[in-house]
Amino acid sequence: MNLAEELRSLDPRDPGRWPLPFRAGAVGLAFVVLALGLIYFFVWNEQRPELQRRKAEEQALRQQFRDKHAKAVNLEVYKQQLKDIERSFGALLRQLPGKTEVPSLLVDISQTGLGAGLQEKLFQPEPEQKKDFYAELPIKIRLSGSYHQFGEFVSGIAALPRIVTLHDIDIKPDNKDAYDQLSLELTAKTYRYMDENEIAAGEADKKKDVTHRPKPAG
Repeated sequence: MNLAEELRSLDPRDPGRWPLPFRAGAVGLAFVVLALGLIYFFVWNEQRPELQRRKAEEQALRQQFRDKHAKAVNLEVYKQQLKDIERSFGALLRQLPGKTEVPSLLVDISQTGLGAGLQEKLFQPEPEQKKDFYAELPIKIRLSGSYHQFGEFVSGIAALPRIVTLHDIDIKPDNKDAYDQLSLELTAKTYRYMDENEIAAGEADKKKDVTHRPKPAG
């Protein structure tokens, strides 16, 4: 009788009467299945969260590698962009006067109005307001003249080598008997860059304010 016929002749309901080799094989197979089941439930299930965590770490590391590789490939482009930004920033910074240049700039603004033929009724610099690396200097101005002269004044301000912006512009009749005689009120703002000592002092003041700020009642 060949092996196939012997297997067909086995009674699955009475394994005790199987020939010894078949009984040993069945026991071995059952042991292997049981061992695999125990490994799955007691080892694989416990290690699966760790495996998932490792896979997530691997994906994160791969993404970091791709990001760093892209930056490395474009490093020269980034360097050139940084140089362009620094050059543009430097050009803007050169348009801000230093502390010693502010008085002459105020004279230039005043002279621009007088040069346009306007009567200067008020020219009042306000306290400067310090920002991160520059200070803003508002100037209250009231002028009297015609629309044409106002246009010349604005064009003259725009032509100054330093940055001057105009805000809160209000035009109204200055004389009810002369329709072209108008009053112009505005706030001109110019800006100056602060030196390193001023910036450091400002940062120190901010830290003091934070340190001494009262804590809210809890």
